[in-house]
Formats: sequence, C-alpha cells, structure tokens
Amino acid sequence: MQINLKRNDLETINIDEFGIDLPELKNIVESKALVIGKWLECRIKTDLANNKIAINNLLPTKREFAYLLGVSVGTMQNAFRYLEDVGLVESKQCIGTMIKDLEKTSVRKLTSKREIAIESVKKYILDKKIKIDSSLPSSRKIAADIGCSANTARLALEYLCTLGILKHKFKNSKETGWVLKSKDFEYDLIDSNQTLVSKVEKDLKKYIVENLSVGDKMPVHSFLAEELGVSIKTVHDALKLLIDEGILLARRGRYGTVITRMPNEMSVEQRRETSIFAPAKETAFYYYEKTQSHIKKMISENYQIGSKLPSINELSKQMDLSPNTIRKAFHNLAKEGYLAFSRGRYGGTFVIDVPEMQEQAFKWLAVNPRYAEVYKN
Repeated sequence: MQINLKRNDLETINIDEFGIDLPELKNIVESKALVIGKWLECRIKTDLANNKIAINNLLPTKREFAYLLGVSVGTMQNAFRYLEDVGLVESKQCIGTMIKDLEKTSVRKLTSKREIAIESVKKYILDKKIKIDSSLPSSRKIAADIGCSANTARLALEYLCTLGILKHKFKNSKETGWVLKSKDFEYDLIDSNQTLVSKVEKDLKKYIVENLSVGDKMPVHSFLAEELGVSIKTVHDALKLLIDEGILLARRGRYGTVITRMPNEMSVEQRRETSIFAPAKETAFYYYEKTQSHIKKMISENYQIGSKLPSINELSKQMDLSPNTIRKAFHNLAKEGYLAFSRGRYGGTFVIDVPEMQEQAFKWLAVNPRYAEVYKN
C-alpha cells in the first residue's frame, strides 16, 4: 500500500546548507544544468552518508537554488530532472522534491515527454546506423525526426550523455553538438498515449477481478487513490473510462458506482435494474428539471402574478433539497420568464407569469433491483 505524504509532516533542508563549495559555472564544457545536477548529486550522497539529511527530506525550491547559484529557474528544473534520472529524488505535486528511498516508491508519475524522447532517440541512433565517434544531427533536426520539441530533444540528449551513450562535442556550454560514444543499449518505445490514467485504468480492472463481483459497489475514490498511490482526480478519470466501457455504472447519491460486468468478460446481458438508469451525466439534468417542475406546479396551484415566493432556505426545508438546488431552479425559471428577483428590505423572488402545467415523464434515477421484475412486466 502506498504511503500518503503531507508537506507539513516532512522536514525541508535549509538552502543555507548548500551555500558553501558552490559549483564553478564559468568556462565549463557541460551545460550548467548538468554541472549543477552532478554537484547536487555529490552533496546529497555525502550528506546522506554523514546523516546530515534523511530520506523524505524536502529539497529547497528551484527558485531558492536559482537565486543562490545565479541561474534561471529553468536551469534548475533541468538539474532536478537529472537528480530524478539518477534516482536520488522524486517530485510530488503540492509537496515538493524529496530525497528518495531507493527501496520504496511512494509516487507514481505520468510518463513524461522527455522519457518518450529518450527512447525515441535511442531508436533513431540504431535506425540511422550512426557509427561510434560520429556526430549526431542537431537537436532541432532530431526533434523534427522523432516528433517532439527541440528543448525536449536536447534534454533527452543530455540524459543520454549521463548514461555514457553520448558525449558532448562542444568545448563550452554555449556550443551544441553530440557524438555517439556507445551503442551498448536497448530501447523500449513508450506509447505517448499510455498516460497515468490509462495505467490506473488497467490497475482498477485487475482490482475488480481480484476483489469484487458483478453487482458490488466500488470503494470510495479516496480508498482507491491510497491503494493505487495516485491522486483522487486520477482515480476519478480512470473510473470514467471504465464507465464508458460498460464495466461500471455510476449512480447518484448513496447508490454509488456498481460493477455491471467483469473486465475479462467481452459482453454480458445487461441487468434489468441497470437498464432503466439514466446515464450519470443526464441524471443531474433530470434532477434539476424535476425540481423546477415541482416549483412550477406549486406556483400554478398556489400563487398569482405579483405573489412573493418563500425564501430559498424555506423551500429547501420544505422540499428536503439543498439550497443550491433551489437556487439553480429559481434562476432557470427566471430565464424562462416565470420569476423575477428584487433586492432590499421588500425584495425577494416574485411571480411574473403563471406556468401552464402539463404532465411530464422523467427517467428513473434509481431503482431497487427487487422491483426490476415488476418493471419488466
């Protein structure tokens, strides 16, 4: 099970601790980001060994480092990426960049464009049959060939330098160029569409097969997020994919999201009680429409033009609905020309036209399975 970390529970390393023995950034043969990244790598490993810092300590922000070293935040971003590549740190949204425990992984991340570019460059080298000690084309040319931005291609080439696959051709950091140093590598093309959401979708299918059956309710989003080590938003988006596939059925309120077929079943006969549910997106519309219809009926039977309606809070209590639902219904009826609002001491919601009521049919929002047979007949 993944551990949920909170920023307030973690100790942040003071930027002043990095203020001595700063890296030399003049007359260098590598990029500033790479020099800074290697400097930080050495400092972190040394401080870990001396127990000056610990696993899960947070690094100072990129902006603090940028001010300390006199470089741009973008340069620090690339330096932090180097630290992630060598496995020393991992970043988590809304928390920061923390010292990584190599034996445990607490963060699942989206496959980045740079990671895709790294594997694409490897394939490019092999497909073009570039020889050892030969120069590669410019990063812009490679970017155009593999379908990414020039900056993403440059970051991928920089990373391959750290692996010893490439070496810098330039004599100083302002010149560009790379030379192939080794072809002792394999590549694994990453599907750019294989996002974290689609990965979590697969994990949810596996979870359903191993733990649940048709008709069972799915656990709440927060439980699944903790179980899979992702955000609640990611779980929500992955569940929507399963709903679109017909594996899950989303129902409003206490009915929850239920399993309508197992992921490993290609097709299954639809259960009768699920067949008369409106889709989740539609249920909200019908819910508000039904509320508006009830208020229209109340106006036509009990009020005249110029009459003042009860307040939103009063109707909320009478109809056992949230004030927000009543408010939305009022605004929709005002758009239809039935109500008007006025402010001040004698203000309120007033009837300006009496609706003519007709019977309306609404889709079922929820149904108990034991009534399905009655519905069928």
